[in-house]
Amino acid sequence: MTFRRRITLVSAAAVAIAVVLASLLTYLLTSHQLHNQVDSQLSSRADSLKFIARNPTRRSHSSLLALIKGQDSDQTPSQSGVAQGTTPLGNLPPRPGQVRGYQQLIDTRGNVLFRSSGNVTLPIDVRTREVAGRPGKRFFRDAHVNGLHVRILAEHIAPGRAVQVAQQLTEVDTLLRHLRLILALLDIGGIALAALLGRLVAGAAVLPLKRLTQATEHVALTQDLSSRIESAGVDEIGRLATSFNAMLDALERSMSALDASVHAQRQLVADASHELRTPVTSLRTNIEILQRQAHNMDPEEQRRVLSDVVEQIGELTLLMNDLIDLARGEEPRADTEDTRLDLMVSEVAERMRRHAPANPFLLELAPTILPGVPARLERAVANLLDNAVKYSPPGEPVEIELHGEELTVRDHGPGISAEDLAHVFDRFYRGAEARGRPGSGLGLAIVRQVVSQHGGSVAAERAPGGGTLMRIRLPGVETVEEDPHDAHLQSADALRPIPDRSSV
Repeated sequence: MTFRRRITLVSAAAVAIAVVLASLLTYLLTSHQLHNQVDSQLSSRADSLKFIARNPTRRSHSSLLALIKGQDSDQTPSQSGVAQGTTPLGNLPPRPGQVRGYQQLIDTRGNVLFRSSGNVTLPIDVRTREVAGRPGKRFFRDAHVNGLHVRILAEHIAPGRAVQVAQQLTEVDTLLRHLRLILALLDIGGIALAALLGRLVAGAAVLPLKRLTQATEHVALTQDLSSRIESAGVDEIGRLATSFNAMLDALERSMSALDASVHAQRQLVADASHELRTPVTSLRTNIEILQRQAHNMDPEEQRRVLSDVVEQIGELTLLMNDLIDLARGEEPRADTEDTRLDLMVSEVAERMRRHAPANPFLLELAPTILPGVPARLERAVANLLDNAVKYSPPGEPVEIELHGEELTVRDHGPGISAEDLAHVFDRFYRGAEARGRPGSGLGLAIVRQVVSQHGGSVAAERAPGGGTLMRIRLPGVETVEEDPHDAHLQSADALRPIPDRSSV
Protein backbone atom coordinates (compact mmCIF):
# COMPACT_ATOMS: atom_id res chain seq x y z
CA MET A 1 0.00 0.00 0.00
CA THR A 2 1.41 3.37 -0.99
CA PHE A 3 1.96 6.16 1.50
CA ARG A 4 -0.54 8.34 -0.36
CA ARG A 5 -3.22 5.66 -0.09
CA ARG A 6 -2.52 5.24 3.62
CA ILE A 7 -2.94 8.99 4.15
CA THR A 8 -6.19 8.91 2.15
CA LEU A 9 -7.57 6.01 4.17
CA VAL A 10 -6.54 7.53 7.49
CA SER A 11 -8.01 10.94 6.67
CA ALA A 12 -11.21 9.37 5.30
CA ALA A 13 -11.51 7.17 8.38
CA ALA A 14 -11.02 10.16 10.67
CA VAL A 15 -13.67 12.19 8.84
CA ALA A 16 -16.00 9.16 8.74
CA ILE A 17 -15.69 8.68 12.48
CA ALA A 18 -16.34 12.38 13.05
CA VAL A 19 -19.38 12.37 10.71
CA VAL A 20 -20.83 9.22 12.28
CA LEU A 21 -20.33 10.56 15.79
CA ALA A 22 -21.91 13.88 14.80
CA SER A 23 -24.86 12.06 13.22
CA LEU A 24 -25.29 9.83 16.25
CA LEU A 25 -25.16 12.84 18.55
CA THR A 26 -27.70 14.69 16.37
CA TYR A 27 -30.01 11.70 16.40
CA LEU A 28 -29.78 11.23 20.17
CA LEU A 29 -30.36 14.92 20.86
CA THR A 30 -33.33 15.05 18.48
CA SER A 31 -34.84 11.86 19.97
CA HIS A 32 -34.35 13.20 23.45
CA GLN A 33 -35.95 16.51 22.53
CA LEU A 34 -38.98 14.87 20.91
CA HIS A 35 -39.51 12.54 23.85
CA ASN A 36 -39.20 15.51 26.21
CA GLN A 37 -41.95 17.27 24.29
CA VAL A 38 -44.19 14.20 24.58
CA ASP A 39 -43.37 13.93 28.29
CA SER A 40 -44.26 17.60 28.72
CA GLN A 41 -47.63 17.04 27.04
CA LEU A 42 -48.32 13.99 29.20
CA SER A 43 -47.35 15.91 32.34
CA SER A 44 -49.69 18.75 31.33
CA ARG A 45 -52.55 16.28 30.83
CA ALA A 46 -51.92 14.69 34.20
CA ASP A 47 -51.79 18.12 35.83
CA SER A 48 -55.28 18.86 34.41
CA LEU A 49 -56.65 15.74 36.03
CA LYS A 50 -54.97 16.61 39.31
CA PHE A 51 -56.55 20.08 39.09
CA ILE A 52 -60.01 18.55 38.69
CA ALA A 53 -59.38 16.33 41.69
CA ARG A 54 -58.47 19.34 43.81
CA ASN A 55 -61.16 21.74 42.47
CA PRO A 56 -64.53 19.90 42.01
CA THR A 57 -66.49 22.78 40.48
CA ARG A 58 -67.61 21.23 37.22
CA ARG A 59 -70.74 19.00 37.43
CA SER A 60 -69.80 17.13 34.30
CA HIS A 61 -66.96 15.63 36.25
CA SER A 62 -68.97 14.46 39.26
CA SER A 63 -68.69 10.77 38.43
CA LEU A 64 -64.93 11.08 37.86
CA LEU A 65 -64.54 12.98 41.14
CA ALA A 66 -66.46 10.31 42.97
CA LEU A 67 -64.00 7.71 41.73
CA ILE A 68 -60.99 9.91 42.41
CA LYS A 69 -62.16 10.70 45.95
CA GLY A 70 -62.62 7.03 46.64
CA GLN A 71 -66.43 6.97 47.07
CA ASP A 72 -67.90 3.47 46.81
CA SER A 73 -64.42 2.14 46.39
CA ASP A 74 -65.56 -1.45 47.00
CA GLN A 75 -68.07 -1.31 44.15
CA THR A 76 -67.38 -2.26 40.57
CA PRO A 77 -67.24 0.47 38.00
CA SER A 78 -70.87 -0.18 37.01
CA GLN A 79 -72.01 0.20 40.61
CA SER A 80 -70.28 3.51 41.32
CA GLY A 81 -72.90 5.73 39.79
CA VAL A 82 -71.29 5.97 36.32
CA ALA A 83 -72.68 3.87 33.51
CA GLN A 84 -70.34 1.17 32.04
CA GLY A 85 -68.86 2.32 28.74
CA THR A 86 -68.90 6.03 29.53
CA THR A 87 -65.56 7.78 29.36
CA PRO A 88 -65.39 10.61 31.85
CA LEU A 89 -61.62 10.84 31.30
CA GLY A 90 -62.14 11.00 27.61
CA ASN A 91 -64.71 13.80 27.95
CA LEU A 92 -62.03 16.07 29.42
CA PRO A 93 -61.05 18.41 26.59
CA PRO A 94 -57.28 18.80 25.96
CA ARG A 95 -55.59 22.00 27.05
CA PRO A 96 -53.48 24.08 24.65
CA GLY A 97 -50.30 22.15 23.79
CA GLN A 98 -51.86 18.83 24.82
CA VAL A 99 -52.83 15.76 22.81
CA ARG A 100 -55.86 13.81 23.86
CA GLY A 101 -54.26 10.35 23.72
CA TYR A 102 -55.41 7.75 26.26
CA GLN A 103 -56.20 8.07 29.96
CA GLN A 104 -56.80 5.35 32.50
CA LEU A 105 -57.66 5.41 36.22
CA ILE A 106 -56.52 2.51 38.45
CA ASP A 107 -56.39 1.65 42.13
CA THR A 108 -53.67 0.02 44.24
CA ARG A 109 -54.87 -3.48 43.32
CA GLY A 110 -54.46 -2.79 39.61
CA ASN A 111 -58.18 -2.54 38.88
CA VAL A 112 -59.06 -0.29 35.95
CA LEU A 113 -61.67 2.10 37.25
CA PHE A 114 -62.08 4.01 34.01
CA ARG A 115 -60.33 4.30 30.65
CA SER A 116 -60.85 6.82 27.88
CA SER A 117 -60.99 4.23 25.09
CA GLY A 118 -63.11 1.14 25.35
CA ASN A 119 -60.76 -1.04 23.30
CA VAL A 120 -57.39 0.23 24.60
CA THR A 121 -56.21 -0.92 28.00
CA LEU A 122 -52.90 0.48 29.15
CA PRO A 123 -50.54 -2.08 30.75
CA ILE A 124 -50.38 -2.14 34.53
CA ASP A 125 -47.31 -3.40 36.37
CA VAL A 126 -46.00 -3.39 39.94
CA ARG A 127 -44.53 0.07 39.62
CA THR A 128 -47.90 1.45 38.49
CA ARG A 129 -49.66 -0.05 41.52
CA GLU A 130 -46.96 1.38 43.79
CA VAL A 131 -47.60 4.85 42.32
CA ALA A 132 -51.29 4.54 43.29
CA GLY A 133 -50.35 4.00 46.92
CA ARG A 134 -47.49 6.53 47.21
CA PRO A 135 -48.29 10.26 47.01
CA GLY A 136 -45.96 12.32 44.78
CA LYS A 137 -44.78 9.27 42.85
CA ARG A 138 -44.65 9.27 39.03
CA PHE A 139 -42.66 7.67 36.18
CA PHE A 140 -42.58 7.46 32.37
CA ARG A 141 -42.32 4.33 30.27
CA ASP A 142 -42.66 3.14 26.67
CA ALA A 143 -45.02 0.32 25.75
CA HIS A 144 -46.75 -1.30 22.80
CA VAL A 145 -50.54 -1.46 23.10
CA ASN A 146 -52.67 -3.08 20.37
CA GLY A 147 -49.73 -2.70 17.98
CA LEU A 148 -49.25 0.98 18.83
CA HIS A 149 -46.09 2.43 20.28
CA VAL A 150 -47.12 4.70 23.13
CA ARG A 151 -45.50 6.77 25.85
CA ILE A 152 -47.15 6.35 29.27
CA LEU A 153 -47.04 8.56 32.36
CA ALA A 154 -48.23 6.99 35.61
CA GLU A 155 -48.82 9.52 38.39
CA HIS A 156 -50.45 9.46 41.86
CA ILE A 157 -53.65 11.49 41.76
CA ALA A 158 -55.41 10.69 45.05
CA PRO A 159 -55.09 8.23 47.93
CA GLY A 160 -55.25 4.75 46.44
CA ARG A 161 -55.63 6.14 42.93
CA ALA A 162 -53.22 6.61 40.02
CA VAL A 163 -53.84 7.97 36.59
CA GLN A 164 -52.12 6.67 33.45
CA VAL A 165 -51.86 9.11 30.60
CA ALA A 166 -50.60 7.77 27.28
CA GLN A 167 -49.83 9.26 23.88
CA GLN A 168 -48.98 7.59 20.62
CA LEU A 169 -45.38 7.92 19.36
CA THR A 170 -46.24 7.23 15.75
CA GLU A 171 -45.32 10.71 14.55
CA VAL A 172 -42.16 10.72 16.66
CA ASP A 173 -41.12 7.32 15.32
CA THR A 174 -41.83 8.41 11.75
CA LEU A 175 -39.81 11.58 12.24
CA LEU A 176 -36.90 9.68 13.79
CA ARG A 177 -37.02 7.09 11.00
CA HIS A 178 -36.78 9.83 8.40
CA LEU A 179 -33.99 11.44 10.40
CA ARG A 180 -32.07 8.16 10.48
CA LEU A 181 -32.39 7.85 6.71
CA ILE A 182 -31.24 11.44 6.16
CA LEU A 183 -28.30 11.05 8.52
CA ALA A 184 -27.30 7.75 6.88
CA LEU A 185 -27.29 9.42 3.46
CA LEU A 186 -25.32 12.32 4.88
CA ASP A 187 -22.82 9.90 6.44
CA ILE A 188 -22.34 8.07 3.14
CA GLY A 189 -21.96 11.32 1.22
CA GLY A 190 -19.65 12.77 3.86
CA ILE A 191 -17.43 9.69 3.85
CA ALA A 192 -17.26 9.72 0.04
CA LEU A 193 -16.44 13.42 0.04
CA ALA A 194 -13.86 12.86 2.78
CA ALA A 195 -12.22 10.12 0.70
CA LEU A 196 -12.07 12.43 -2.32
CA LEU A 197 -10.71 15.37 -0.36
CA GLY A 198 -8.35 13.04 1.51
CA ARG A 199 -6.93 11.86 -1.81
CA LEU A 200 -6.38 15.45 -2.92
CA VAL A 201 -4.84 16.43 0.41
CA ALA A 202 -2.66 13.32 0.40
CA GLY A 203 -1.46 14.15 -3.09
CA ALA A 204 -0.44 17.64 -1.98
CA ALA A 205 1.12 16.31 1.23
CA VAL A 206 3.23 13.62 -0.42
CA LEU A 207 4.39 15.82 -3.31
CA PRO A 208 7.58 16.92 -1.46
CA LEU A 209 8.17 13.31 -0.46
CA LYS A 210 7.67 12.30 -4.07
CA ARG A 211 10.34 14.78 -5.16
CA LEU A 212 12.62 13.48 -2.42
CA THR A 213 12.02 9.89 -3.55
CA GLN A 214 12.73 10.79 -7.15
CA ALA A 215 15.96 12.51 -6.11
CA THR A 216 17.13 9.51 -4.09
CA GLU A 217 16.23 7.13 -6.91
CA HIS A 218 18.13 9.38 -9.34
CA VAL A 219 21.19 9.33 -7.09
CA ALA A 220 20.97 5.55 -6.64
CA LEU A 221 20.56 4.98 -10.39
CA THR A 222 23.07 7.47 -11.80
CA GLN A 223 25.49 7.83 -8.85
CA ASP A 224 25.20 11.59 -9.45
CA LEU A 225 25.74 13.33 -6.12
CA SER A 226 25.40 16.85 -7.53
CA SER A 227 21.58 16.87 -7.65
CA ARG A 228 19.81 18.71 -4.84
CA ILE A 229 16.25 19.16 -3.60
CA GLU A 230 14.70 22.59 -3.32
CA SER A 231 13.71 23.04 0.30
CA ALA A 232 10.42 24.91 0.77
CA GLY A 233 9.46 25.97 4.29
CA VAL A 234 10.74 24.96 7.69
CA ASP A 235 8.32 22.12 8.36
CA GLU A 236 9.27 18.46 8.72
CA ILE A 237 9.39 17.95 4.95
CA GLY A 238 11.58 21.01 4.49
CA ARG A 239 13.91 19.88 7.26
CA LEU A 240 14.06 16.43 5.69
CA ALA A 241 15.01 17.95 2.34
CA THR A 242 17.67 20.10 4.03
CA SER A 243 19.06 17.07 5.84
CA PHE A 244 19.08 15.09 2.60
CA ASN A 245 20.98 17.86 0.83
CA ALA A 246 23.47 18.01 3.70
CA MET A 247 23.88 14.24 3.48
CA LEU A 248 24.53 14.52 -0.25
CA ASP A 249 27.11 17.26 0.40
CA ALA A 250 28.90 15.11 2.95
CA LEU A 251 28.70 12.06 0.70
CA GLU A 252 30.00 14.06 -2.25
CA ARG A 253 32.93 15.32 -0.18
CA SER A 254 33.61 11.80 1.06
CA MET A 255 33.48 10.39 -2.45
CA SER A 256 35.80 13.12 -3.70
CA ALA A 257 38.20 12.41 -0.86
CA LEU A 258 37.93 8.69 -1.55
CA ASP A 259 38.57 9.20 -5.26
CA ALA A 260 41.56 11.37 -4.43
CA SER A 261 42.83 8.76 -2.00
CA VAL A 262 42.38 5.94 -4.51
CA HIS A 263 44.11 8.02 -7.16
CA ALA A 264 46.95 8.77 -4.77
CA GLN A 265 47.28 5.10 -3.89
CA ARG A 266 47.35 4.09 -7.54
CA GLN A 267 49.90 6.79 -8.25
CA LEU A 268 51.97 5.62 -5.29
CA VAL A 269 51.86 2.03 -6.49
CA ALA A 270 52.79 3.08 -10.01
CA ASP A 271 55.61 5.34 -8.82
CA ALA A 272 56.85 2.70 -6.36
CA SER A 273 56.82 0.08 -9.08
CA HIS A 274 58.82 2.37 -11.32
CA GLU A 275 61.32 3.22 -8.59
CA LEU A 276 61.68 -0.39 -7.46
CA ARG A 277 62.24 -1.68 -10.95
CA THR A 278 65.68 -0.08 -11.36
CA PRO A 279 67.38 -1.28 -8.15
CA VAL A 280 65.77 -4.71 -8.39
CA THR A 281 66.88 -5.10 -12.00
CA SER A 282 70.40 -3.95 -11.20
CA LEU A 283 70.55 -6.19 -8.14
CA ARG A 284 69.36 -9.18 -10.14
CA THR A 285 71.91 -8.49 -12.86
CA ASN A 286 74.82 -8.31 -10.44
CA ILE A 287 73.70 -11.46 -8.64
CA GLU A 288 73.42 -13.32 -11.95
CA ILE A 289 76.93 -12.17 -12.87
CA LEU A 290 78.25 -13.46 -9.59
CA GLN A 291 76.37 -16.70 -10.05
CA ARG A 292 77.60 -17.39 -13.57
CA GLN A 293 81.11 -15.94 -13.54
CA ALA A 294 82.19 -16.19 -9.90
CA HIS A 295 85.00 -18.62 -10.76
CA ASN A 296 86.30 -16.57 -13.71
CA MET A 297 86.27 -13.11 -12.02
CA ASP A 298 89.33 -11.67 -10.39
CA PRO A 299 88.99 -10.81 -6.69
CA GLU A 300 88.92 -7.04 -7.29
CA GLU A 301 86.09 -7.26 -9.79
CA GLN A 302 84.22 -9.62 -7.49
CA ARG A 303 84.57 -7.19 -4.58
CA ARG A 304 83.28 -4.34 -6.77
CA VAL A 305 80.21 -6.32 -7.80
CA LEU A 306 79.54 -7.33 -4.22
CA SER A 307 79.91 -3.72 -3.15
CA ASP A 308 77.34 -2.73 -5.76
CA VAL A 309 75.01 -5.43 -4.52
CA VAL A 310 75.30 -4.22 -0.94
CA GLU A 311 74.72 -0.61 -2.02
CA GLN A 312 71.70 -1.58 -4.09
CA ILE A 313 70.29 -3.61 -1.21
CA GLY A 314 70.76 -0.57 1.03
CA GLU A 315 68.95 1.67 -1.47
CA LEU A 316 66.19 -0.89 -1.82
CA THR A 317 65.86 -1.18 1.95
CA LEU A 318 65.72 2.61 2.29
CA LEU A 319 63.07 2.81 -0.40
CA MET A 320 60.99 0.07 1.21
CA ASN A 321 61.23 1.74 4.63
CA ASP A 322 60.18 5.06 3.12
CA LEU A 323 57.22 3.45 1.36
CA ILE A 324 56.11 1.71 4.55
CA ASP A 325 56.50 4.91 6.53
CA LEU A 326 54.60 6.87 3.92
CA ALA A 327 51.78 4.30 3.84
CA ARG A 328 51.50 4.12 7.62
CA GLY A 329 51.36 7.88 7.81
CA GLU A 330 47.86 7.78 6.29
CA GLU A 331 46.56 5.88 9.32
CA PRO A 332 45.05 7.83 12.25
CA ARG A 333 47.36 7.97 15.23
CA ALA A 334 46.21 7.94 18.82
CA ASP A 335 49.64 8.19 20.51
CA THR A 336 49.68 11.99 20.64
CA GLU A 337 51.57 13.60 23.49
CA ASP A 338 53.16 16.91 24.41
CA THR A 339 56.61 16.98 22.84
CA ARG A 340 59.54 19.33 23.51
CA LEU A 341 60.15 20.24 19.91
CA ASP A 342 63.38 22.15 20.59
CA LEU A 343 64.98 19.18 22.36
CA MET A 344 63.89 16.84 19.58
CA VAL A 345 65.48 19.07 16.93
CA SER A 346 68.68 19.20 19.00
CA GLU A 347 68.82 15.40 19.24
CA VAL A 348 68.32 14.98 15.50
CA ALA A 349 70.97 17.63 14.78
CA GLU A 350 73.43 15.85 17.08
CA ARG A 351 72.93 12.57 15.20
CA MET A 352 73.30 14.28 11.85
CA ARG A 353 76.50 16.01 13.02
CA ARG A 354 78.04 12.63 13.80
CA HIS A 355 77.13 11.30 10.35
CA ALA A 356 78.12 14.47 8.48
CA PRO A 357 80.98 16.07 10.43
CA ALA A 358 81.97 18.21 7.44
CA ASN A 359 78.92 20.43 7.80
CA PRO A 360 78.45 22.49 10.97
CA PHE A 361 74.98 22.96 12.42
CA LEU A 362 73.93 26.39 13.68
CA LEU A 363 70.91 26.12 15.99
CA GLU A 364 68.71 28.82 17.43
CA LEU A 365 65.89 27.06 19.21
CA ALA A 366 63.32 28.60 21.53
CA PRO A 367 61.91 26.20 24.15
CA THR A 368 58.54 25.04 22.75
CA ILE A 369 56.00 22.29 23.37
CA LEU A 370 53.92 20.80 20.55
CA PRO A 371 51.11 18.21 20.93
CA GLY A 372 51.94 15.52 18.39
CA VAL A 373 53.35 12.11 17.62
CA PRO A 374 57.04 12.21 18.63
CA ALA A 375 58.24 9.46 16.29
CA ARG A 376 56.58 11.06 13.25
CA LEU A 377 57.85 14.53 14.10
CA GLU A 378 61.36 13.20 14.60
CA ARG A 379 61.27 11.48 11.20
CA ALA A 380 60.15 14.70 9.50
CA VAL A 381 62.92 16.78 11.13
CA ALA A 382 65.52 14.12 10.26
CA ASN A 383 64.40 14.12 6.62
CA LEU A 384 64.69 17.91 6.48
CA LEU A 385 68.20 17.91 7.94
CA ASP A 386 69.28 14.98 5.74
CA ASN A 387 68.05 16.86 2.68
CA ALA A 388 69.94 19.98 3.77
CA VAL A 389 73.17 18.03 4.39
CA LYS A 390 72.82 16.23 1.06
CA TYR A 391 72.85 19.49 -0.91
CA SER A 392 75.30 21.46 1.28
CA PRO A 393 78.91 21.65 0.10
CA PRO A 394 81.54 20.54 2.66
CA GLY A 395 82.22 23.24 5.21
CA GLU A 396 78.96 25.10 4.58
CA PRO A 397 76.70 25.32 7.66
CA VAL A 398 73.11 24.13 8.04
CA GLU A 399 71.09 26.80 9.87
CA ILE A 400 68.18 25.67 12.05
CA GLU A 401 65.83 28.11 13.79
CA LEU A 402 62.72 27.48 15.90
CA HIS A 403 60.66 30.46 17.03
CA GLY A 404 56.97 30.27 17.92
CA GLU A 405 55.10 28.18 15.37
CA GLU A 406 57.81 28.25 12.71
CA LEU A 407 60.76 25.90 12.16
CA THR A 408 63.22 26.79 9.35
CA VAL A 409 66.12 24.79 7.90
CA ARG A 410 68.49 26.47 5.47
CA ASP A 411 71.36 25.07 3.47
CA HIS A 412 73.96 26.90 1.33
CA GLY A 413 73.87 24.57 -1.63
CA PRO A 414 73.00 25.22 -5.27
CA GLY A 415 69.36 25.84 -4.42
CA ILE A 416 66.21 24.64 -6.18
CA SER A 417 65.22 25.80 -9.61
CA ALA A 418 62.01 27.77 -10.02
CA GLU A 419 60.30 24.97 -11.96
CA ASP A 420 61.14 22.43 -9.24
CA LEU A 421 59.95 24.47 -6.24
CA ALA A 422 56.30 23.49 -6.72
CA HIS A 423 57.11 19.74 -6.90
CA VAL A 424 59.83 19.11 -4.32
CA PHE A 425 57.30 17.64 -1.87
CA ASP A 426 55.73 15.29 -4.42
CA ARG A 427 56.33 11.57 -4.11
CA PHE A 428 59.30 10.25 -6.07
CA TYR A 429 59.95 13.68 -7.56
CA ARG A 430 63.62 14.42 -8.06
CA GLY A 431 64.84 17.61 -9.63
CA ALA A 432 67.71 17.95 -12.03
CA GLU A 433 70.18 18.55 -9.19
CA ALA A 434 68.99 15.45 -7.31
CA ARG A 435 68.95 12.84 -10.03
CA GLY A 436 72.59 11.96 -9.56
CA ARG A 437 72.39 11.79 -5.78
CA PRO A 438 71.33 8.86 -3.61
CA GLY A 439 67.79 8.81 -2.21
CA SER A 440 64.31 7.53 -2.85
CA GLY A 441 62.56 10.79 -3.59
CA LEU A 442 60.18 10.23 -0.66
CA GLY A 443 61.88 12.15 2.15
CA LEU A 444 60.23 15.51 1.59
CA ALA A 445 56.91 13.81 0.78
CA ILE A 446 57.05 12.24 4.24
CA VAL A 447 57.81 15.68 5.70
CA ARG A 448 54.70 17.18 4.08
CA GLN A 449 52.55 14.26 5.21
CA VAL A 450 53.69 14.50 8.84
CA VAL A 451 53.26 18.27 8.93
CA SER A 452 49.77 17.98 7.39
CA GLN A 453 48.78 15.39 9.99
CA HIS A 454 49.71 17.90 12.69
CA GLY A 455 47.64 20.63 11.05
CA GLY A 456 50.61 22.55 9.69
CA SER A 457 52.14 23.46 6.35
CA VAL A 458 55.56 23.23 4.73
CA ALA A 459 57.08 25.26 1.91
CA ALA A 460 60.38 25.50 0.07
CA GLU A 461 61.86 28.76 -1.19
CA ARG A 462 65.10 30.07 -2.55
CA ALA A 463 67.17 31.62 0.24
CA PRO A 464 68.74 35.04 -0.15
CA GLY A 465 72.40 34.64 -1.12
CA GLY A 466 71.89 31.09 -2.42
CA GLY A 467 70.71 27.81 -1.05
CA THR A 468 67.28 26.54 -0.06
CA LEU A 469 65.08 27.54 2.87
CA MET A 470 62.55 24.99 4.16
CA ARG A 471 59.83 26.60 6.27
CA ILE A 472 57.45 24.60 8.52
CA ARG A 473 54.50 26.14 10.34
CA LEU A 474 53.01 24.09 13.17
CA PRO A 475 49.91 25.53 14.91
CA GLY A 476 49.39 24.77 18.58
CA VAL A 477 53.01 25.35 19.61
CA GLU A 478 53.42 26.76 23.12
CA THR A 479 56.52 28.62 24.26
CA VAL A 480 57.84 27.55 27.67
CA GLU A 481 60.05 29.31 30.15
CA GLU A 482 63.48 27.73 30.64
CA ASP A 483 66.58 28.28 32.70
CA PRO A 484 69.11 30.47 30.83
CA HIS A 485 71.73 27.78 31.37
CA ASP A 486 69.65 25.40 29.21
CA ALA A 487 69.16 27.81 26.31
CA HIS A 488 69.69 26.31 22.89
CA LEU A 489 71.76 28.91 21.12
CA GLN A 490 74.34 26.61 19.62
CA SER A 491 76.87 26.70 16.81
CA ALA A 492 78.99 24.18 14.97
CA ASP A 493 81.91 24.73 17.37
CA ALA A 494 79.83 24.80 20.56
CA LEU A 495 77.12 22.13 20.29
CA ARG A 496 76.63 20.84 23.83
CA PRO A 497 75.44 17.31 24.63
CA ILE A 498 71.70 16.87 24.36
CA PRO A 499 69.91 15.93 27.63
CA ASP A 500 68.06 12.64 27.93
CA ARG A 501 64.45 13.04 26.70
CA SER A 502 63.15 10.76 29.40
CA SER A 503 64.12 13.34 32.00
CA VAL A 504 62.21 16.17 30.33
